[in-house]
Amino acid sequence: MAEDLITIGELAVRTHLSLKALRLYGDRGLLPPARVDPRTGFRRYGPAQVERARRIALLRATGMPLARIAAVLDASGEEPVRLLDAYWREQDSVHAARRHAAAYVREVLTGRGPTGYVIAERAVPEQKVLFTRRHVTAAELPGFLAEASESLFARLRRVGACLSGPVFAVYHGPVSEDSGGLVEVCAPTHAPVEPTERTGVRIEPAHRAAYTALTREPGSRPVVAAAHDAVGRWLTERGYTLSAPHREVYHPNWATAGPDEHVMDVAVPFRPRSAP
Repeated sequence: MAEDLITIGELAVRTHLSLKALRLYGDRGLLPPARVDPRTGFRRYGPAQVERARRIALLRATGMPLARIAAVLDASGEEPVRLLDAYWREQDSVHAARRHAAAYVREVLTGRGPTGYVIAERAVPEQKVLFTRRHVTAAELPGFLAEASESLFARLRRVGACLSGPVFAVYHGPVSEDSGGLVEVCAPTHAPVEPTERTGVRIEPAHRAAYTALTREPGSRPVVAAAHDAVGRWLTERGYTLSAPHREVYHPNWATAGPDEHVMDVAVPFRPRSAP
């Protein structure tokens, strides 16, 4: 009934949420008003929405994004708790990776040589690659890597081809929390395959690369970013020159590996210093 409805101001008082936050949640579909006056635009809320607003506030206090909060609130039975636990496990992994990255940064800031990564060299032969590319931000990167890989695999399956080496991503520009860059996902193959509107074909030239191996855990972006920096510093210290952009090489066990298994390499093609 209309008399049971409360104003947005009263809802703010009861839930300790700001008017701005309540309007945002309403506009995102998380907490739509029970009624909006068509003449004044005043929002009114039902009694059950007080508890929903409080739950939104609690979930936001954990750092959970609004989209995931919607999934938690709309689930039933034991599913909301399962979704919360899954989110928090992800956050634990992210925090562990950030601690690892912070330890690396501390070594850099104190002027000591970074010690967290073992870096080696290897020869990489010429190979033909099927590739797709996109300009992405850090937030968009995981989705693009998965989507691009599946797209390339599907293309190879359609022509009866298979991989001749691990899939890798080439970073033609920096990808961070503050900026996006062009990323190219490449699938090596020996098979004859033609380019399409969405995928290209090119020859990746033979080169030498400096690289460091990473395990599944921690393997999130903070650790990977530190690994890129460590390989770059190693090259600079030796007077080597980059011959191609940084890349990440993903091993076949990427999706199924255990916590300590080697799943990827951060690699940088280079030219050795010229002899005097």
